[in-house]
Amino acid sequence: MSESARVWLPDPEEVWRSAELTRAFTPGDQVLSLRLEDGSVLEHRIDLKSNRLPPLRNPNLLVGENDLTALSYLHEPAVLHNLKVRFTDSKLIYTYCGIVLVAINPYSSLPIYEADIIHAYSGQTLGDMDPHIFAVAEEAYKNMARDERNQSVIVSGESGAGKTVSAKYVMRYFATVSRSSVQANVEDKVLASNPIMEAIGNAKTTRNDNSSRFGKYIEIGFDKKNRIIGAMMKTYLLEKSRVVFQPLGERNYHILYQLCASSHLPEFKDFKLSCADDYLCTNQGQCLAIEGVDDAADMTETRRALTLLGFSDSDQMSLFRILAAILHFSNVEVKAQSADSSSITPDQHHLAMFCELMGVAYQDMAYWLCHRKLRTATETFVKTLSKVSAVNGRDALAKHIYAKLFGWIVDSINRTLKFAATRRCFIGILDIYGFETFDVNSFEQFCINYANEKLQQQFNLHVFKLEQEEYMKEEIPWSLIDFSDNEPCIRLIEARMGVLDLLDEECRMPKGSDDTWVQKLYTTLLKQNVHFDKPRLSNTAFIIHHFADKVEYQCDGFLEKNKDTVNEEHINVLKMSKVKPVSYFSVFSMECSLKAGGNTKVHSGNVLSVSPASKVHKKTVGLQFRQSLTLLMDMLNATTPHYVRCIKPNDQKAPFTLEPMRTVQQLRSCGVLETIRISAAGYPSRWTYQEFFKRYGVLVRQKDVQTNFNQTCKTALEKLIEDRDKYQFGRTKIFFRAGQVAYLEDLRSEKLRLACVSIQKTLRCWLARKKYLRMRRSAVVLQKHVRAQQACRFVRLLRWTNAAVVIQKNVRMWAGRRAYQRERSAAVTIQGCFRSYKARQSYYKLLYEQKTVVIQSWVRGWLARKRHQRYLAAVVLLQSCVRRLGARRELKRLRAEARSVEHFKKLNVGMENKIMQLQRRIDQQVRSVSSTDAHPRPRHSLGLYCFVFVVAESQAALETNRQLEKELLEERAHYQSLLSEHLQLEERHGDLQDKMNRSSAVRCLYAVLTFTHDVTLCCCVLQDVTRAAVDMPVLLKLQRKVKELEEEKRSLFGQLNRREEAEQEKSKVVYYGPVGQTKERTCESYFRGGSQRQELESENKRLKQDLGSLRKSLTDDSGPLAPPKPGSMPYNVLLEQLDCSNEELEMRKEEVLLLRSHMVRQTAFKHKLHTLNEDGELWLAYEGLKETNRVLEGLLQDQGRAHQQEVQEVRRELLGVKEESGRQQQLLAQSLLLPKEAQVEACLQHEITRLANENLDLMERQEGQDKTVRVLKQQLKSYAERLEEFEACARRQSTVSQIGIPVNITRKEKVFQGMLEYKEGDESMLLKNLVVDLTPRSVAVSSLPWLPAYIIFMCIRYADHINDEERVSTLLNSTIISIKGVIKVGKDFETVSFWLANAGRFLHCLRQYSGDEDFTKHNTPRQNEHCLTNFELSGYQQVFGDLVIQIYQQLIKCTQDQLLPLIVAGMLEHETAQGVLGSMPASQRKRGASVAEEADAVTVETILQQLSLFHGAMRQHDMDQELVRQAVRQLFHFICAVTLNHLLLRKDMCSWGKGLQIRYKAWQLEEWLMEKELSDCGAKEALEPLVQAAQLLQINKKTPADAQAICAMCSALTAPQIVKVLNLYTPVIEFEERVSPTFIATIQDLLRDRSEPTTLMMDVKSVFPISIPFVPSLVVMDAIQIPASLHLGFLTRV
Repeated sequence: MSESARVWLPDPEEVWRSAELTRAFTPGDQVLSLRLEDGSVLEHRIDLKSNRLPPLRNPNLLVGENDLTALSYLHEPAVLHNLKVRFTDSKLIYTYCGIVLVAINPYSSLPIYEADIIHAYSGQTLGDMDPHIFAVAEEAYKNMARDERNQSVIVSGESGAGKTVSAKYVMRYFATVSRSSVQANVEDKVLASNPIMEAIGNAKTTRNDNSSRFGKYIEIGFDKKNRIIGAMMKTYLLEKSRVVFQPLGERNYHILYQLCASSHLPEFKDFKLSCADDYLCTNQGQCLAIEGVDDAADMTETRRALTLLGFSDSDQMSLFRILAAILHFSNVEVKAQSADSSSITPDQHHLAMFCELMGVAYQDMAYWLCHRKLRTATETFVKTLSKVSAVNGRDALAKHIYAKLFGWIVDSINRTLKFAATRRCFIGILDIYGFETFDVNSFEQFCINYANEKLQQQFNLHVFKLEQEEYMKEEIPWSLIDFSDNEPCIRLIEARMGVLDLLDEECRMPKGSDDTWVQKLYTTLLKQNVHFDKPRLSNTAFIIHHFADKVEYQCDGFLEKNKDTVNEEHINVLKMSKVKPVSYFSVFSMECSLKAGGNTKVHSGNVLSVSPASKVHKKTVGLQFRQSLTLLMDMLNATTPHYVRCIKPNDQKAPFTLEPMRTVQQLRSCGVLETIRISAAGYPSRWTYQEFFKRYGVLVRQKDVQTNFNQTCKTALEKLIEDRDKYQFGRTKIFFRAGQVAYLEDLRSEKLRLACVSIQKTLRCWLARKKYLRMRRSAVVLQKHVRAQQACRFVRLLRWTNAAVVIQKNVRMWAGRRAYQRERSAAVTIQGCFRSYKARQSYYKLLYEQKTVVIQSWVRGWLARKRHQRYLAAVVLLQSCVRRLGARRELKRLRAEARSVEHFKKLNVGMENKIMQLQRRIDQQVRSVSSTDAHPRPRHSLGLYCFVFVVAESQAALETNRQLEKELLEERAHYQSLLSEHLQLEERHGDLQDKMNRSSAVRCLYAVLTFTHDVTLCCCVLQDVTRAAVDMPVLLKLQRKVKELEEEKRSLFGQLNRREEAEQEKSKVVYYGPVGQTKERTCESYFRGGSQRQELESENKRLKQDLGSLRKSLTDDSGPLAPPKPGSMPYNVLLEQLDCSNEELEMRKEEVLLLRSHMVRQTAFKHKLHTLNEDGELWLAYEGLKETNRVLEGLLQDQGRAHQQEVQEVRRELLGVKEESGRQQQLLAQSLLLPKEAQVEACLQHEITRLANENLDLMERQEGQDKTVRVLKQQLKSYAERLEEFEACARRQSTVSQIGIPVNITRKEKVFQGMLEYKEGDESMLLKNLVVDLTPRSVAVSSLPWLPAYIIFMCIRYADHINDEERVSTLLNSTIISIKGVIKVGKDFETVSFWLANAGRFLHCLRQYSGDEDFTKHNTPRQNEHCLTNFELSGYQQVFGDLVIQIYQQLIKCTQDQLLPLIVAGMLEHETAQGVLGSMPASQRKRGASVAEEADAVTVETILQQLSLFHGAMRQHDMDQELVRQAVRQLFHFICAVTLNHLLLRKDMCSWGKGLQIRYKAWQLEEWLMEKELSDCGAKEALEPLVQAAQLLQINKKTPADAQAICAMCSALTAPQIVKVLNLYTPVIEFEERVSPTFIATIQDLLRDRSEPTTLMMDVKSVFPISIPFVPSLVVMDAIQIPASLHLGFLTRV
């Protein structure tokens, strides 16, 4: 040893301490001068007898290796130090040790088990990446799939080392990598068994919070496709004693605490449970809860898993019922009555609940808990039990029930996970209890340690003993390695007269006890076996020296636990249970299957009872466990094992804290040191000569094949593998070093590929030549026969020609005669038939005419009567209308007169004179009366004179009234007729005005009007013919006028009737007024009525004249059927008539008001007749003035209301203007406060708002106008098509009619509309030729890359042009389906890129020619002519957008699949600049990779070439530039994610030199982006995490300032990624130093406040959002030419 050499010194606390030599060691020195790491100086004495120097320490360059076998110095301190550095400093819990994976329990959750990690390890070779439990699982899975051999993963270690969790992760890995769509729930069910088994079989111990108290071996079956098809679980030695007893600080099984925590649920109310502290079986350890564990939440998870595994609700409730019964049963109290007797009180609540839940009788269970039945050969006795015996019986029954329940659950899980198909192979996972040693060790610890001894022996045999024996057997040079064999310890336990044999013998003794048994052990084994020992201070215990440590066992309870007896009467009581669910049958069936050897009887209730004779032959627990353990060892030996050794770093469960003493103890016991020595020097792969030749015989040349297989394999291997040290030949096998089998597999695959190419070449050549020869022979034979046939035919033709001349002469004569006779006969027959036909036709015609005459006579009569009735009604109506018109005019005139002041003056003219005259007449009469009194005359003569005069006057008045009434009735009838005629004429006038521009059909109807003079009939016919074309506003206006006229008519008739009644009553009253006045009024009314009648008659005549002139105008314009034209005289007459009608309507409204006032005046006159004076004129004038004033008042009020409404409207408009002005002022004030740019924006915003409102109004108007324009366009198109057809027909006729000299005709260039016409049903042929059968290379380079998209869109335009919705939808849907089918079948990049470009272009065509203003503004005028006219395909734009996204994702997937094999090799493994890193140490080699390097290694240039191919293909297909940019960005993200993920999982890649290499390669990628003009596409930002990781490897990592710089620099990396890179950082060359834990802690403190995802791995499957911007095309549809190579001849350009 030289000075400054570092060595390891033993230490009682740290086991080994590092020291440095201060003086060089020379042979003969007895003392070593050393300096410890704390600076103290020490002198270490050398043992002269052994002359062993302290072990040397490995250089810092090798510290922290992934594989312990890669260490230069392989010894215990080096292994311990390497594990400590990886675990405590780098936070790495997994380390390889040859074929063993060492896993240290971190007691902390780590983010290294996500699905991304699983996918990262999937498909990788063991050793390519950092050690991981997933790597071991992948190795087992790959070996199973490749070699078709069963595998096993053996997870071993102490309690609390993490065996259960490791086994769980192995199962999760298999479930993830083998998941299939058909049986997607099988893997979930396999994983769901974990929480169930942990709940019922795991418990908290002093060393582990989730310790497995049973062993299990799970066989996961796989089918031919390596998919999980089922599983089967086997369990070993459940710790039943934990059900009734737990040491201090420990708990019972988790399921009992979960049930107590969920006792508040409604479904558990019937169990009447409380907290776990109230039950004896759960509170003995005084540990009711586990830190960080929620029993209620775990209960929910357990129930979910039970449901997933097929446990019904009734089964689950039965399970929980039994568990609740066990809880209650543990609290049953037994009272001692004497030393040998005990009893149970009859009112115990817990026993009653147990009996209720189990459905048994309380008295029976209470009785047999304190009594026992003893049987002899002749009789049976019942014996009382002591309190201790009764309590033991209670506990035995509780353990028995729980054990049977545990077995039933396992069987149910196995039934659910049974193999659904034929199992090809399986992978077994062994998760069994680790080596245990407690303060008090009993029978359970003895069995557990015995099982670990067997497992350790199996491991020793496989790794050490079998390894060396195999090499010796095969006669391969190998140095034997000594190892500690534990076979003597196993013989001590299981051999004859061993511990188990003596225990079984003592159990068979009638009065055997634990004390007698332990004395036998002392006597038999103490001096004969060195592994057995006796404690000094105890006679009831014994010590066994196990492979791991010596353990002292207390013999109390060994016999009882080994017997595992249950009182038979307890079982009989349970048989009588009233509750018989299926689950109970399963629980208690096969009752003594594990106890009895063969004598069992089956009783009712599906329960087995043990006959008395069977008790002699029952198996003890030790015997059963030994047999099951033997079967387990045989199964493990039949599989290929994979070992996982779990290490418990400390007993305090502190995270990432390693206690050297505890760790080295486990390393010594598990054989890790021996493993690293053998693995570094061994040959792990072994093939027999037959297997090798069968597999790799294709690599052997034919001349090298010999009769001896061994010699053939040797000759072949010497040529295939040059390095002789890479393999060794044994007697029956060939041994290979790691990686050689993979190398041979590559050679075999390449050989087979070349052979296939050669076979294909030869076969195709042979087929082509054979086809050519066959075709040549056939052609020669065909030519010979054809020529002979032609010669024969020529001779035959000559003969036939001569014979034909003779035959033709005779045949023609015969044929002519025959034809003449046939024609003559036919003519006679035809004449007869024709004549008979004509006779029948004449008869039918006469009969038809006769019936027609009859029908016509009836119809004409009916029509004449109908016509007469219509004329009569029309005349009456016309008369009424005319009379009404005259009356209204007179009324209007009178009303005007009544309004004027002159009229009132005229009425009052002479009123004073008349009053004075009347006064004088009265005075004269008074004087005459007074003179009469003075000269008396006979009174009767004067009275008689007065009476006669009055009577005569009355008779004359009556006659006058009768005559006036008669004339009034006549005038009324005449007025009504005129009114009806006037209404009809008005309706006719409106109809004629609307229909004067009708077509020839309407003209014929006018001719019928002129011919028949039937106004009413013509109006009805016109209304029926043109009802659909009526102008709705005119019709509504006329209807409103008709309604008003009808109302006025009804009111006038009512007033007229009331007036007639009043006049009749007036005629009956004796009126003694002046007779002259009466005659005068009567005459005046008579003359007034006559004048009105005359006016109505004149009006009627005038209307008739107008009607005549209208008819003339209809018949005199250019023909008898021509209607009046606009601007003509008849047309103007009709307009004048309409204006007159409107004026008269207004006049009649005013007349109605006058008539109303007049009627009111007449009514008032009649009621106040008695108040008038002698002639009544004064009162009449007064009342008339009053009523006129009222009418005027009403008119004024109406006008006032109208004026108020107008004022209100004006006010509202004024308020709106004020509000608008206020808003304008407010906006102006606000804008003045803003800066100039903001003022402009505010003004623009306000103007935009105002214009938007105006635009909304204009849009509504425009929509109506657009609808009208569309209708007119369609009509114009139809007229234009008809006109073109007419002109084409005319041209054809003129062409045919012209006969002239033929001249050369030059065809004009046809103007195409950019459409392709196709027939209905051609869609499938179109898409087959254009999509399905089209390959990108079939489209010529010079042609349009987007040609398929344009062709399909031109077909869509044709379907839109002919307005065929079905064709449009059929073609679009078929196109989508065809493109999806091509993309699904074609996985190559070129096809996907081609159809991505065409799908994108088709989407742009749908947008560009949709007619939307946002898109058409980019078009040329010619392109706008090609817009779709009939259909709006915005819905299909969304569909094709989704299709483009789908194809884009497929494109990304294709590129990623091609880049994935290149990324890791090119970006990480390949060294671009040789010599920068220095020499790579041999310890850093990959364990699974092949040693031989490929000549064409993958470099970053390979990746760039592939990227260039992708980019070139996309540009060649003219893909949208934006899609190209997004695709490149996505690919760079993929490259970054894959590279960074592998960097985070490979410790050998985290060094300064590797960071420099990665940064250089990233720069090359950036240069490629600049070369392709893609620098601004976001790809450089996608590479930022990788660039920052490379910079992190290169930056200084020492001071706090460096930590600050790292946190500021690594913004694209997450905190776990930064810490992971720092932990993985490994020095490779001298000037590098490892990152200190203090610096890493500083980084963690600085990164703690980051609000970012805490994920470790980058998401490789992450996809950036995709955008498809609109890219218009300058290509015009009518300029596109279709190549003939596309076979689209059935399409026609339009």
